[in-house]
Amino acid sequence: MLKIAIIGAGAIAPAHIKSYLEFQDRCQIVAMCDGFPEKAEKLREQFHLTADIYDNHKDILNRNDIDLVSVCTPPYTHAEISIDFLHAGSNVLVEKPMASSLAECDAMNAAAKKNNKILSVVAQNRFTTPMMKLKQVLDTKLMGPIVHTQVDSYWWRGHSYYDLWWRGTWEKEGGGCTLNHAVHHIDIFQWMNGMPSEITAVSSNTSHDNAEVEDISIAIAKYDNGSLAQITSSVVHHGEEQQLIFQGKNARVSAPWKLKASKSQENGFPKEDKDLEDKLQHYYDQLEDLKYQGHSGQIDNVLTAIETNGNVLIDGIQGRKTLELITAIYQSSSLGKTVKLPLTEESPFYTREGVLKNATHFYEKTTSIDNFGSGEITSGGN
Repeated sequence: MLKIAIIGAGAIAPAHIKSYLEFQDRCQIVAMCDGFPEKAEKLREQFHLTADIYDNHKDILNRNDIDLVSVCTPPYTHAEISIDFLHAGSNVLVEKPMASSLAECDAMNAAAKKNNKILSVVAQNRFTTPMMKLKQVLDTKLMGPIVHTQVDSYWWRGHSYYDLWWRGTWEKEGGGCTLNHAVHHIDIFQWMNGMPSEITAVSSNTSHDNAEVEDISIAIAKYDNGSLAQITSSVVHHGEEQQLIFQGKNARVSAPWKLKASKSQENGFPKEDKDLEDKLQHYYDQLEDLKYQGHSGQIDNVLTAIETNGNVLIDGIQGRKTLELITAIYQSSSLGKTVKLPLTEESPFYTREGVLKNATHFYEKTTSIDNFGSGEITSGGN
């Protein structure tokens, strides 16, 4: 029976707790921690847990029974907490974004390697049936080389969203919608399509003058083979219609699922390629649905890796790639220059200090509250 600790009792913690409770024959939550311990106590009561409550994660480090830690705290704390538990001998599942800087990612990965422990970064949208099926369709290469990708990470958040004490600042949140909302789609994009060779980006804050960070960014990614991708990250889009579209030379597929294939007439105009469409649709339809999805799917993956001494789908190396793309978007949009990948220690945005110094500050944070009294937590359109 694996013993679990939950660090952070904010909005995302219930998703972890519910997921662990799906596997009660394999794991047990024995510790919970939050700087506001009453929040952890409320969750303990809500989910009928018997976990010990702490107000500082360091008080848990001396326990020798913690097999896996879920880090559900604000982004600026991810590196310290993860590294502490890795050195203490625990495996770690850390919420997105992995950290506030590439330097912190590298330190986290080094700690995982040194202690021979699993470091997994939450990317629960990979663990959905539509995304897994789309990935497998792309892997067939039936579409031909990808020539254009469209990533629409459209979300909507009201002005008060950034009133929460840690949101809306480069120091504590680490960035705006590009880092904290589009991270899901950017992760899937680089998982499915690989890393580009350069990024050119612009960003703005159009609707949230109580935040330093951006509420929209648009990036163009270029690959060595000439393929282009456009990535829009936003919290100003009503309806939150989110999609990933991959245009191959032979066909187009997307999530939500849509398929179209064309071939050329003699005059160069398109006509439907029904044979290829039928082949791709048949392949898509015969793929099995996932047994566990979202956080449950990822937690099942991590538990299995611990139990079998196996590998996780999203490790710290994958998590770093996603943050590298996001960092490149911030570097390009802040400095007004195209950024070549990969980013190294020479990047002015490699460290947290470099991000704080060089990132565009749109406004000053004007309001800071400890917690919201009410309101539903929603997870987007698709």
